[in-house]
Amino acid sequence: MYSVVLAEKPSVARDLAEVLGATARRQGYLEGEGYRVTWAIGHLVGLAEPAAMDPAWSRWSYGALPMLPARWPLVARERVGEQLSVVLRLLNAADTREVICATDAGREGELIFRYVYEHARCHKPVRRLWISSLTPDAIERGFRALKPAADFDALADAARARSRADWLVGMNLSRAYSLRYDDHLSVGRVQTPTLALVVERDL
Repeated sequence: MYSVVLAEKPSVARDLAEVLGATARRQGYLEGEGYRVTWAIGHLVGLAEPAAMDPAWSRWSYGALPMLPARWPLVARERVGEQLSVVLRLLNAADTREVICATDAGREGELIFRYVYEHARCHKPVRRLWISSLTPDAIERGFRALKPAADFDALADAARARSRADWLVGMNLSRAYSLRYDDHLSVGRVQTPTLALVVERDL
């Protein structure tokens, strides 16, 4: 039986695998000493586009605004299919006894893991590696002090809220401004106020 470790990127996975003794290279992961260490490539999974949530939202019109999803389906990001397939297979493998979330210690890292885990419809038990350094000593200490995933549920909720807020602002306001000015305009929760600050400073 194996513990599947999901890191946020390949370089981190290699550092973790070296400490754990998972030195056998496989397609999309490293294996050894009871561990399978794999990786995301940033966000493997994200919120669906409007048309995938509701066919009525495929046409840009004022009448469709605001778009307020009743549910939030997840879809694979473009160009990550091969690695996502590896991760999904490992998470749900019959010989996987647990999953270790080893994405970055923060809100975004938590979201990357939770979205993949939910997309996989995985029900294996999860523990969380929470470290801020990738030295061998720090990694060893972290694996000796793995925490229950439930300890980070509030962080995951905050991450989902941020993700959905980005969707609501970006999808609705981008369409509203594009329709208003008859141009393809991009509006974002962070990018637009940041752009305003840059413009004001330049002026």
